[in-house]
Amino acid sequence: MTEEVASTTGGESPGRARWRRPGLFIWVMMVFVVALMIAAFATRFGTDPRIVASPLINKPIAPLELDYLDRAGSLALRDLEGQIVVVNFWASWCGPCRAEHRYLTDANAAYRDRGVTFVGIVHQDTPAAAAAFLDELGWGEGYHYALDPDSRAAVEFGVFGVPETFFIDRDGIITAKIAGPVTPESLTGTLDRMLGES
Repeated sequence: MTEEVASTTGGESPGRARWRRPGLFIWVMMVFVVALMIAAFATRFGTDPRIVASPLINKPIAPLELDYLDRAGSLALRDLEGQIVVVNFWASWCGPCRAEHRYLTDANAAYRDRGVTFVGIVHQDTPAAAAAFLDELGWGEGYHYALDPDSRAAVEFGVFGVPETFFIDRDGIITAKIAGPVTPESLTGTLDRMLGES
């Protein structure tokens, strides 16, 4: 009798020990998952998630020539080599394009005298609607506005939807792409890196 009492009161029963082991395993797994999430966020800290990978990065721009929206003549993108070029695909029917427009024209004004040229390519829109959009929200001074009626430029740049913005270095090489609307930080951060400024 004494022996039986000692076996039930002393130490932990085998059933209770088996119950605690799965709990410890779940706790360790939760800590592991949280650590992985922290590492994933840490690797993206300080970068804009809209600045995305593209198969065109480090590739030269295509030899495109596009008619101007607001004047006679055409724009050959390769003629802009020697300058840093920001190419933005947009449309008047695009809500995010409306939201980002001021950031693009402000950056154009700020960087125009530093060897940066902005090009806005009208995507799947009419010239009249595109011009009305710019009449309402403002034309950028020195900003090039070009038409792409057959979407040839959009195909060459691999555009999925507007807005999309591409950054081209002085040698005509695409160095970065922003999918979705730009922000002042994404514009200035990318341009300052390209200009070699902190």
